[in-house]
Formats: sequence, C-alpha cells, structure tokens
Amino acid sequence: MQFKNVDEILNKYGKYVVQQSKSNLTKDKDDFGGNKGGGALYNSISYKLDKSQDDFLLDFLMEDYGAFVDKGVKGKTSTYPETSAALSKFQYGSGTGQKGGLTKALYNPETKSGWIKEKKFQWKDKKTGRFLSYESMSYLIARSIYNKGLKANLFFTKPFEAGLKRLPDDLIKGFALDIEDPIILGTKK
Repeated sequence: MQFKNVDEILNKYGKYVVQQSKSNLTKDKDDFGGNKGGGALYNSISYKLDKSQDDFLLDFLMEDYGAFVDKGVKGKTSTYPETSAALSKFQYGSGTGQKGGLTKALYNPETKSGWIKEKKFQWKDKKTGRFLSYESMSYLIARSIYNKGLKANLFFTKPFEAGLKRLPDDLIKGFALDIEDPIILGTKK
C-alpha cells in the first residue's frame, strides 16, 4: 500500500525542523557578536526519510558537535545555571572524550587549521601589543570552555519538540486518507 500522505507529512515535519534549526543558529549570537549560522554545523543540518514496506524512519543529521551546542556542556568547575546546560548529560573532565580534542578543534598546529584561524581573529598581548599565536589562543579559549562549559541554546530541540506536538494528529489524518483512498476508489495494493 502506498502511504503518500504519511510521506508528505513526515517530509513536511523534517523540512520544518531543519529550517527552524538553521534559523535558530543564525539568531544565536556568540560571545564576540557573530552568529553561529553559516558554518559547518549550519550546513550539515538535514534529514532523511527511510521507508520500508512496514515502517518509516526519520533521521535528523548534523555534525557530531551539534548535540553539544544544542544541549550544552557542564564545565569542570562551573556551569551556566540559567540554561539547561546544568541538566546536560555532557560534561568536560568526565574522561570520555578525546584528550586535547577541544584545543585541536580550535587550532591544530599540525594541519595549521581550525576554528580560530577560520574566524580570523587574534587577541593582542597587553604588555607587548603583539598578536598572540593561534596556539596560545586555542589553549586559553579551550581552558575557559573546559572550566565554564558551554551554554545550551536548544537550536534543534525547540523546533523538534514544537513540531512533534502536532505530528501525531497529522499522521492519523494522513494515514486515514491513505487507507480511505484505495477503499473508495477501489484500487488494489
């Protein structure tokens, strides 16, 4: 049996969640006044609808670190109590992540690439007036993030849950239409 109405509803839900998640990223300002949209995370957000004869599977895809941006990460010494980061299952210093991974994501001296170089900003040393190296900056930023954690912004969770509230009713209507059409029109499976 064809479930074109159910397909349409699930695709509509997937598009809604992806579009709203991307929109939320562009509205979310980082500590330097820029937004988090337009980067690798923004470009990676998508969905995939897999269907077999008996079931449907709607997968939402994004960069691995998207979960940390969405849910936040508790810091080693403190966290952001005003957001859901305090409730996050992720925490720096838990021993489960790759050692030095955050520093290398900010700037990897072996490949001479990373977030800091991509964003093209450097701080100046107050004493000498010279720019700090990318390695020094990556260490300082990583240490701060490690201790304070990351604020949760729920860029994905909010649209996912908002769309999920309407989804069961829409699916029931779509499924009913898919069942009724073959009966009324007298078509075969």
